[in-house]
Amino acid sequence: MSSVRAEAIALRLPFEMGGPKPLFAGLPRQMEMLLIRVETDQGLVGWGEAFSLAIWPAVRSAFEQLVAPLVVGQDEADIAGISERLQRQFHILGRGGAAMYALSGLDIALWDLAGKRAGLPLHALLGHAHHSSLPVYASLMRYGDKDLVTRNTFEALSRGYRAIKLHEVRTDAVHAARAAIDASGTQSALMVDVNCPWTVAQSLVMADEFRDCDLLWLEEPVWPPEDFAGLAHVRQASSIQIAAGENNMSAPHFAQMLQAGAVDFAQPSVTKIGGITEYLKVMQLAAAHGTPLMPHSPYFGPGLLATLHLTALLADETMIEASFADLGASPLGDAIAVRDGRLQVPQGPGLGCDPDMAVVTRYRVA
Repeated sequence: MSSVRAEAIALRLPFEMGGPKPLFAGLPRQMEMLLIRVETDQGLVGWGEAFSLAIWPAVRSAFEQLVAPLVVGQDEADIAGISERLQRQFHILGRGGAAMYALSGLDIALWDLAGKRAGLPLHALLGHAHHSSLPVYASLMRYGDKDLVTRNTFEALSRGYRAIKLHEVRTDAVHAARAAIDASGTQSALMVDVNCPWTVAQSLVMADEFRDCDLLWLEEPVWPPEDFAGLAHVRQASSIQIAAGENNMSAPHFAQMLQAGAVDFAQPSVTKIGGITEYLKVMQLAAAHGTPLMPHSPYFGPGLLATLHLTALLADETMIEASFADLGASPLGDAIAVRDGRLQVPQGPGLGCDPDMAVVTRYRVA
């Protein structure tokens, strides 16, 4: 069996986020998704997702011009071999960024094919699922306005979420979320992802300012994100747990972070790091270091499904990140619908759900 077609399909989906859309590269943020579709000579189709955000044109180009020509005609069952060969071939283009995101999407699609070929859900193909559903935390967008933070925190809690993650860098906004949670009486967890803005010294100052907000974790406080020694210093010198890893480029990069003692929670992102094959290596590393995984997964496509399957393999019940945004159309529909603060682990073959082609056709970017 071999692959006969591999393509990258970009979608631009309507969405609302509970406030004005922030600017990214000078333009209002859009909800973009880059699907990877691989078809075999026996008619099986596997779906993956590559990290997109504003970089999706480059990722699509990398897939179409570099990855697809090398995949077509290959035995799609040799997932580990394909991953190894293509990572080695493309390493000169950078170990992170467009080429690796494209490879991540391909790897997810190949695992989807493997599950479909075996007639098994991904989690059964990989091992034993300990959970049939998983708790979800609401990953709020950055509003930069404490009133919007308060409003959206209350809204997320009213929808059944029992953990909230902010993307705010202002102290008043974080305190506003804590006040909203306390007023709700729900005992919900609060986390803050600041996306690598500060020096080590600045991070320590801000950690002290957040001290009475009772944060479960502070995520990526230090710039640059690969400064694991600096991150370890913040972890050791402050009273707040530290999370990071979405910007790590490979399993060896995670090994460096874990060996430095930089984090309390490791956060691999399946659509960025090389897909499921590389993610499984990170799971092994984290287990060896006794560091819990807390996956980065603010996605609405196959990347989220893959994360659910992988997280279900963990013995401890682990939270799944879900973007707190309302899509005008969802390619995966009810398969990723959050109910009572939880997501169901898919039970169908492969990832368990294919994208709705009516949605794909309507919102596909030419």
